Amino acid sequence: MNEATAVLPPNVGWLLLALFSALWIGLGIYWGRRNKSFEDHALAGRNVGLALGSATAAATWITSNTTMLAPQFALELGVWGMLAYTTASFGLFLFAPMAVRIRKLMPAGYTSGDFFRLRYGRGAWSIFMVFTLFYSLTWLVSMAMAGGILLQALSGIPYVWGMSVILGVCVLYTMRGGLAAVIGTDFIQSLIIIVGIVVVGFAVLGNVSVEQIHTNLAETRPALLNVLFPAAIMAIFNNLLFGLGEVFHNNVWWSRAFAMREGVGGKAFALGGLIWFPIPIAAGFIALASGALNVTVPAADMVGPLVVADVLGEFGAIAIFIVVFCSLASSIDSLLAATSDLLTEDVYRKLIRPAASPARLKSVAQYVTLALGVFTWAVCLPRIGTLASVLFFAGPLVGSMIWPIVTGLYWRSANATGAVGGMLLGAGAGLVCYFAIGWYVATVIATAVSMVWVLACARMSKSRFDWARLGEAE
Repeated sequence: MNEATAVLPPNVGWLLLALFSALWIGLGIYWGRRNKSFEDHALAGRNVGLALGSATAAATWITSNTTMLAPQFALELGVWGMLAYTTASFGLFLFAPMAVRIRKLMPAGYTSGDFFRLRYGRGAWSIFMVFTLFYSLTWLVSMAMAGGILLQALSGIPYVWGMSVILGVCVLYTMRGGLAAVIGTDFIQSLIIIVGIVVVGFAVLGNVSVEQIHTNLAETRPALLNVLFPAAIMAIFNNLLFGLGEVFHNNVWWSRAFAMREGVGGKAFALGGLIWFPIPIAAGFIALASGALNVTVPAADMVGPLVVADVLGEFGAIAIFIVVFCSLASSIDSLLAATSDLLTEDVYRKLIRPAASPARLKSVAQYVTLALGVFTWAVCLPRIGTLASVLFFAGPLVGSMIWPIVTGLYWRSANATGAVGGMLLGAGAGLVCYFAIGWYVATVIATAVSMVWVLACARMSKSRFDWARLGEAE
């Protein structure tokens, strides 16, 4: 995509980018003004209420991958592919009771790493840290890529420049404002995203009917309507388990469980899941309409922006820019904050400087956020594959952590042997299937292998964990 074929002139794209960049940075400075300690910076004082809690759960999960990858799923896998992406909402639904359990067992906890270290020991914790950091960086890379792809597709701004600016803006306001700024901006971003998706959906229906879309698919790509499309069916289960694994292990969600007021977490995550559920369906429907609208799609992960731009012209290009920019920012900031807190708490505080002051820990978290941004930028300079191939490469690692987390929270018989073996065997089997078969089965296989090992070890274990030990997170 270049300036000649883009819908928006580059100067309009740069103007929009500048306006929203200034807004988010300004809000980050405003909301971060009260952060005095690491707890303020990392957990917003552990005082987040229901409205902000629900909004940040939904906005964080409405990633750029949702608004761009869900259409790609629909274009490549059809109706089942579109519905497959909605299964990720079960991650939020099922994490709701887990958030209540986490807050009860670890009232002074900071990170998911705190849980793994206290529950399974340093050996299992080391493997967990490698897996969760790899996933977090993969997620960051996929979102930074999406930002560059968006600007290039809509305004002709070169991929590298667009990716660099969006990532830099998110790093700046996250460094300054911490989780309070992340949650505050998430609230605004979630409202913009929901309104934008609704407007775009009605605009597409105003230009082409459901019957026309169905007829076009039946004539040109009948496989997309096949309810027995094998890859699409496997994608449903793969995406369901990938979504569970993403939420269950990642510190993005654990930090929110620790940050919300007592009694809020369960309700907030359940409401966030309900808000998120219809978004992938709306985004996927847009992609299925591309053929009936005669929209040329040079790359599958560009289909969403291109269809909207075709239907609404320059206004549509501006609308989709705003929606995807907000979804991108709401997830990048969350991941930057949560990953920097994980490294600050679990590595710097626990291993390097146990006696570090709260102010020093806050400063370290800010510098770690900057380092994460620079690393992500360097990896994204050469665009690597599609969003799906980048993100789902981490699927086997994510799936292998589901059962160690769940059994560790609820079963006293869960043990380190099961956790270590479940992660290593599950991830290994899943990666083999990723390359031998495809991404759409990797997480399923990893989760199944991990489950068998973890449950077998728990069944044979004679030890019983003392839940009081999890209260030692501080």
